[in-house]
Amino acid sequence: MGYSDLILFPIFLFLTNLYFKRQRNKISEPLLAKYHIQGYWIKVISCIAFTVYSGYLSPGDSIGLYQKEGVNIYHLILHDSANLRWLWEPGKNFDVSLAADPWNKGYFPAEANYMVIRAVAMISFFTFGSYAANNLIFACLAFAGIWKLFLFFYKQKPQLHYSFAIAIIYFPTLVFWSSGVMKEPICIAALAYITYCTYSLFCEKRRPVRNGLWIVISAYVLAVVKVYILISYLPFFVLFIILKNVEGIKSGLLRYIVGPIFIAGCLYGFTVVMDNYQEELGFYAVEDLAESIQHLNENFIARDGSETAESNFELGAQFDGTSDGLVKIAPYAVFTTFYRPFIWESKKVSSLLASLEGMALLFFTLLIFCKTGIVRLFKYIFTDPLVLYCFMFSILFATFIGASTLNFGTLVRYKIPCLPFYVIFLILLYEKVKERAARKKLMLAATAPETEFQLTPAIPSQA
Repeated sequence: MGYSDLILFPIFLFLTNLYFKRQRNKISEPLLAKYHIQGYWIKVISCIAFTVYSGYLSPGDSIGLYQKEGVNIYHLILHDSANLRWLWEPGKNFDVSLAADPWNKGYFPAEANYMVIRAVAMISFFTFGSYAANNLIFACLAFAGIWKLFLFFYKQKPQLHYSFAIAIIYFPTLVFWSSGVMKEPICIAALAYITYCTYSLFCEKRRPVRNGLWIVISAYVLAVVKVYILISYLPFFVLFIILKNVEGIKSGLLRYIVGPIFIAGCLYGFTVVMDNYQEELGFYAVEDLAESIQHLNENFIARDGSETAESNFELGAQFDGTSDGLVKIAPYAVFTTFYRPFIWESKKVSSLLASLEGMALLFFTLLIFCKTGIVRLFKYIFTDPLVLYCFMFSILFATFIGASTLNFGTLVRYKIPCLPFYVIFLILLYEKVKERAARKKLMLAATAPETEFQLTPAIPSQA
């Protein structure tokens, strides 16, 4: 980071603002336009904070791996055009002797890492390698996706616009950790575009070619960068799309016939994919999932002598490396993902903010669960496709992340794809509690006996 960042950042701020302003002019609803402009400037402020944090306070992979190696490839290409091949060749083919930092050599074979490095290299042709400007481009990419995700939920229940804005546009952890050169902005954008474009294509029947293309591109990017997000998300989102279409069938009998057939077909298709693509899924294949989590746990434990060891933690339950063991530790994993670190476990500014957020989320969860009760809770989950979809994805994803990530610094970043869905799940439950209370109040008012006041005319006195 240097003086070039101070010069180039305002220039790209002006350009990105101009682009999003043109996009905002296409929005006909003033309410949505308001959220759009707020979301953009929140992202800009968050990007500045992230640049300072990762550049000066806590340097990590963002600046030490992705930015450094991406800018290095950019300079290699400027020096020799033959190096353009590094923009499309897989990371395993990269000549590690050309790496800017010898310590980064081991990261290149992983295509997930190399995709981010490649993206930085390509963006650097416009930003001249400026770290602040690169962060802004990544942040704007994430915001474009976050906006699509907000629009998706807004279309489901427009009356909950402010609550959805809190869960998606304003949520601190999601906003901050998707505001720089990292994998998270790419994943959030890809996940959001899959959600919005799939809904537009199969439920609204709009723009089949454009939406189909975005779905393919987003799914490919997510499969390369973090395939486990795709694996845990698609089954429940596809189920939601099916149930949403079934709701549109007017015939009740036909709904009961078609619905189960579509659901069974979805489950069968997912099973076939998981069975036939074990090699491609590799580390995240279902049959090897428990073993993979055990391997990740061992890696975190082995870091006791590293700089990140101070942020390591224990889950609170022992994992034996089996599928049954994964089920047993699932409650601990889910609790850890959403509510930890606790305040007394926080040793950095980033984890302290996450602990305050987790504490607020825990209180909100307890409030909602106390108001719904266990029986009514499950009734709400399994009778509303939107609630079911948000609940199942967030819980499954939280189980995997909580069980496999025993470092608070990493956990705070890894959990952000499921956070908005979990918060929206709670918001939808709270709305149902309010609706039930309102109905109960109306029923009481309707059944309450009416008090009639009859005025008895005064009897004139007789003289």
